[in-house]
Amino acid sequence: HPLRSARSSGASGMSSFDEHRQIRESGAAIAGSVGSTALIDEATSELVIVRSQWRSVARRFFHHRVATLALLIFILLALAALGANFISPYDPNPPLTASVLSSARESPSAQHLFGTDKLGRDQLSRILVALGQSLQVGLGVALLSTIIGVTVGSLAGFYRGWIDALLMRFTDLFLVLPALAVLLIAAKNPEPSFFGLFDLPPATSTEGMILLLAALGWMPMARIVRGEYLSLREREFVEAARAAGAGGPRIILRHLLPNSAGPIVVFATLEVGLAILTEATLSFLGAGVQIPAISLGNLIADAEDTVGTDLAYLILFPGLVLFLIVLCANFIGDGLRDALDPRARK
Repeated sequence: HPLRSARSSGASGMSSFDEHRQIRESGAAIAGSVGSTALIDEATSELVIVRSQWRSVARRFFHHRVATLALLIFILLALAALGANFISPYDPNPPLTASVLSSARESPSAQHLFGTDKLGRDQLSRILVALGQSLQVGLGVALLSTIIGVTVGSLAGFYRGWIDALLMRFTDLFLVLPALAVLLIAAKNPEPSFFGLFDLPPATSTEGMILLLAALGWMPMARIVRGEYLSLREREFVEAARAAGAGGPRIILRHLLPNSAGPIVVFATLEVGLAILTEATLSFLGAGVQIPAISLGNLIADAEDTVGTDLAYLILFPGLVLFLIVLCANFIGDGLRDALDPRARK
């Protein structure tokens, strides 16, 4: 094989410059047999370039101290939520026996770090379970809305014409919908089915909440990706890919999508915090996750009358956890935005 012979000759004393030149010449001979010289760069340098780019991104991100601290806190909170069944000192929803009720309204102590609620249930255990619920909704919504938005934006930005017009008018239709009103109305329908066409989970369940929030949150991502693709599709590397015989799907996935990764990753990160906050708002209004399921929103709603009293810790601790998780998600997004900026010089 020409490439193997080039490498073996380099091992016998050839200089790195001559070795690289011979590899490229051998690659050119191979590429010429299939009618394309684009294979040379892929065979010799693409992997090295990708690795160096991601190392540079990681280095710039970890130089962002606030973002690094936010990532560490976010990971610790996620691990605490995943291990809630092992970390929780008490059952978050115990049977309301006489012994449980007798420990109601206890202030934070060594036995109950976050105190107990009005029914004697341990507040720390309930917050850990609620945190897992919120993270599940936030990550699920971010993933699903990003997939939908990237798909719509990619097709609209690359193909343009009537496809772009149709998809953007469809996007505009969803943009004008009042999201909060739609979510509140959907919560009143216990068994949504879209007029019998689909069998969907209730809007007040975790799966239904993820589907609804993602269906109402993908539009900004579609517009961002469309704008990126409209700019990138005219660049020289796309023209070279077309000349090499690459089709539309390959250009979208192989060339345009990696070059649009920065805005996509930042949007997905920020969408986690926004989805968590929206779910908490809906649960606070009684249209989100329903009791006996636990979420940060319904914990805050249950304790709304404790402000200014000795039981204010019931609203303070879940509020602080909600504030912290959303703040960490936003700081991580800021750090990723700076790290993925090719003009960054850190």
